[in-house]
This record gives sequence, C-alpha cells and structure tokens, in this order.
Amino acid sequence: MGKWHLRFIGHGVGGIWSALSLLILSFCLIEAATAETLPEALVKAYQSNPQLNADRARQRGTDENVPQALAGYRPQIVASLSAGLQVVRNLLPDNTVQGATLRPWTIGVTVTQVLFNGFKTANSVRVAEFQVRSGREALRNVGQGVLLDAVTAYMNVLANQALVEAQRTNVAVLREIQGTTKKRLDAGDVTPTDTAQAEARLSRGLADLNAAEVALAISKATYTQVIGEAPSQLIAAATVDRLAPVTLVAATETATHEHPVVLGAGFDVDVAQTTIKVAESSLLPTAAVQASASRSMQSDSTLGTFGTDQASILGQINVPIYDGGTAAAQTRQPSMAARSRRRTGFQSRSRDAQNSKR
Repeated sequence: MGKWHLRFIGHGVGGIWSALSLLILSFCLIEAATAETLPEALVKAYQSNPQLNADRARQRGTDENVPQALAGYRPQIVASLSAGLQVVRNLLPDNTVQGATLRPWTIGVTVTQVLFNGFKTANSVRVAEFQVRSGREALRNVGQGVLLDAVTAYMNVLANQALVEAQRTNVAVLREIQGTTKKRLDAGDVTPTDTAQAEARLSRGLADLNAAEVALAISKATYTQVIGEAPSQLIAAATVDRLAPVTLVAATETATHEHPVVLGAGFDVDVAQTTIKVAESSLLPTAAVQASASRSMQSDSTLGTFGTDQASILGQINVPIYDGGTAAAQTRQPSMAARSRRRTGFQSRSRDAQNSKR
C-alpha cells in the first residue's frame, strides 16, 4: 500500500506541474498575441490613416491626366441622328396654295483625325506624366510624415508608460519614507520639520505621478488618432542606426537625391518647362483629316429624289499668321512665370532637405 500511495502521489505532483506548465505557456501565448510591435503599428497607420488615404485618392485623380492627354493621338468619332416633322406651304404663280407635311430624317458618322497640332499632344502627355511623378513624390512625402507621426506616437506611449511606472515607484518609496519619518517622530528621533519635508516630497511625487498619467493619456489618444487603434502592450523597437548615413556629407547627398520634396520640386520644374512648349504649339500650323458619311430621307413628292447618300474625305491645314500677339503673351505670362517660381522652389526645397539632415 505504501508503494502504491507514493506512486500515486508522484503521479499527482507530475500532473500538477504539467497543468502549471500549460497554464504558464497559455499566458505567454496570450501575451504574445496581444503584444504589438512597431512594424505592425506602422502597417496599420499606412493602411488606415485618413490623411494618407485622401492623398491616395488625389493621386488617382492625377493619374487620369495621362489617358486624357493620350486621347489627342486617337481619332474622334461622332455619330448623329436627326428626325422631325416639317410642314411646307408653297404659293404658286396662279395664286394656288400647295402644302405638304414632310418627315425628314438624317443619319451620319464623322471621323476626325489630327495629324499635326504643333506637338501639343506630345507635350501634353509629357506634362501629364511629370504631374503624375510629382504627385507620387508628394504622396511619398505624406506617407513619410504619417509614418514619422506613427513612430513618434508609438515611442511616446512607451516613454510615458515607463515614466508612469517610475513615478509610481517613487511615490511608493516616498510613502515608506513618510511612514518611517512619522514613526521616528513619535520616538523623538526627528523633528516635525523632517516630517513636513517628507510629506512635501510625497505631495510633489503624487503631482509628478498625476502629470505623468496625464501625459500617458494624451500619448495614447494621439496613438489612436494616428494608428487608428488604441495601443495594446507595446514592445520596444530596435535602433535604426544601421540604416542612417554614417557622415554628414552622405546624409546631405542622400537628402538631395532621394528626398521626395526635392524630387517632386524637380518634376514641377519639368511640368513648367513642358507647359511652355504646349502654349507655343498655338504658334505652329495644324493638320487634320476628316471623313464623313450620311444618309438623308424626305417625303417631298415635288422632288425627284426621296433620299440622298453622301460620303466625303477632307484634309484641313491651318497656319496661324497673326493673332495680335495673344499666343505669344499667353506663352510668356503664366508659363515662364511658373517655370521661374518652380525653379526657385526647387532650390529652396533642396536647401531645406540638406539643412534637415544637419
């Protein structure tokens, strides 16, 4: 009986340890499941941030400028149909009146193809493409700003959580000191001044704890606003020193060639320069060809025919000779001014990017 009893106790202890191990493992898995890392928070911010989504919608609208510009290379086809009721009343030389009710109708199709328009279409396509590239850099800059806000919010929550814990520990220590000081005062070992000082330090510690809790609440609200969800258990992120340039010269070079604001400003300059060529196209000749086919029917019994079929192909060349200087002024006024303004903006953005790295 003793051996069986000991064996049963051994099995019972082993079962208890197994249950405890499973319980501890389940708690660890739950904690790991609820924990959130910085990359996960950045993914949430990148997918759900309203400012970034609004800028994506703006960029999709900008992308549509390219197919609109490419439409200038393609023919324009127009179909037309007209029908109606017409009452005719003719007065003849013998003072008799002849009347008729007509029901004419006409159907036709017209195809127009521009052969040359002073390179307006080609330059318009280039302008649209530069606008798309500039918009993409602007979107990338907004994305960087959103991710920076997300990182800042994430680290602020971690920092304020650590500060709250430190302040709570400080308050606990100050409470112990206050209690010890009161006991020593009762024993006559310290003066009332020492007790008052201990109470003042505790009050200051409670005020610091309250300020830390307020800062933590603010940082959590900011986190929810930027990330889109309330923070759970956050995990400290790894350093990014390995990704940063090692020297100031390398940082300046990277900012000049990779910063989205600088690249976007460069594309804005290209837009302004190409827009001038679009405006200059009005000074060049244009050529187009037009083909049309139509059929018209009518019920006038006085005519020898009741229907007419027509088909034609026409070529047209327009050469501007003099328009009073309107086209030249339109080329100089907005386009050259915009080019100068955007060049200045490009230089300013380049300097800003270099200074930000310093």
